[in-house]
Amino acid sequence: MRYVSTRGGASATFEEALLLGLAPDGGLFVPEAWPELGAEGIRRLAGRPYKDVALEVIAPFVGDSFARAELEAILAETYATFDTALVAPLVQIAPADFLVELFHGPTFAFKDVALQLVARLYERVLRRNKGRLTIVCATSGDTGSAAIEAVRGREGMEIFVLFPEGRVSDIQRKQMTTAAEKNVHVFAVAGTFDDCQRIVKELFADRAFAEATSLTGVNSINWARIVAQAVYYVTSALALGAPDRGVSFAVPTGNFGDVYAGYVAARMGLPIRRLLVATNANDILVRTLETGAYEKRGVVATSSPSMDIEVASNFERLVFEVLDRDASATRALFSGLSQSGAFTLPGHARERIGELFWAARASEAEVARAIAEIHKATGHLLDPHTAVGAVALQKARLAGSIGAGETAIVLATAHPAKFPEAVARAAGLTPIVPPRLAGVLTRPERCLPVPPDTGAVKSAIRSAIGWRASL
Repeated sequence: MRYVSTRGGASATFEEALLLGLAPDGGLFVPEAWPELGAEGIRRLAGRPYKDVALEVIAPFVGDSFARAELEAILAETYATFDTALVAPLVQIAPADFLVELFHGPTFAFKDVALQLVARLYERVLRRNKGRLTIVCATSGDTGSAAIEAVRGREGMEIFVLFPEGRVSDIQRKQMTTAAEKNVHVFAVAGTFDDCQRIVKELFADRAFAEATSLTGVNSINWARIVAQAVYYVTSALALGAPDRGVSFAVPTGNFGDVYAGYVAARMGLPIRRLLVATNANDILVRTLETGAYEKRGVVATSSPSMDIEVASNFERLVFEVLDRDASATRALFSGLSQSGAFTLPGHARERIGELFWAARASEAEVARAIAEIHKATGHLLDPHTAVGAVALQKARLAGSIGAGETAIVLATAHPAKFPEAVARAAGLTPIVPPRLAGVLTRPERCLPVPPDTGAVKSAIRSAIGWRASL
């Protein structure tokens, strides 16, 4: 299995794509060809443990970068860190509506599902090559804590996490800033998540710096994260009758990585009827699917901070596909975004996206109402991000995009206790904080404030790992 860049200037093995994160030409890696499980291959996975399904889904993308037995051992070790053997259990909240709970990992957010795996893949590669990595991560909340938890204390890895100061919940911040390990470095950026993401991309664009520091990224720009997330689409659909029964998914969406993982599962043969792109007030993706115009308008702070994102990096992967893998056309569109803050999708590309994807936004009032109503009806508390997905599903049913009796799954992306104030305002009660999560609240914090400037972040990285200014 080889990978190509969405901008046409790079080719890589799975191991190379894993270590590079972002392609050297600024594009994102995608598989050269899509592996297929087919209906029979999917049917054979019914009833098997999560780790077994993961092996069959992930192995075709890995190729010969990891032997099958080695990958199998890594996956078993990865999912042993979750508090349920199911990893991603289903919960029914209405006759045709389900939640897939993705918050049973060490940091109580869906990012654990992929990052616990990615860290172990890194570790095996570094042992083989006797190498070192400098990991950078932009986070709007949960990715940073999940990445830190996965990497903390591991040999050969230094991790630098950038989060927008004042734009994450207190618990999200403390999950990052209370890590005591020397290989963990947390930067509070005086800006937005998009500033953090821009800085990370500019670090990669400086090839001399990236190569000298062995730079890699664990944001969802890293292909290994995407393919790891495709697994729970398969397991949850199987539990509800796939491949003989189609299922739709409502996905709380910021950087487009999680919903794109659903697209990957569909390309492998999973019968997905609809992928609902659920956004909060930061609705650039909704506007794009409605009009074709991808236009930046600024970021608004909401009760679902992990989705307070304007530039959805993984959308480039989908655009590349619907443009028939025309790298020059993809490069031109996203260069236009950098230069003018906007581009317009060709009509045929928007139509092709609309064959599978449908998008809806949720206001703060709608999110609060969904938390309250679902709790009253079912006893289940949703975090604000999951509630955005529930609102989108309701709107899709009202619009007829998903039929009244058709099965649909909302991705429950975080434990409600990570956002206690928002949940309490909506539902009138504060969620119980799991003991493992409560422990971070009293630990001392360690964090470096930085301006939204790539040069300043470079200097801080050099200083932290002892590199000289010449790098």
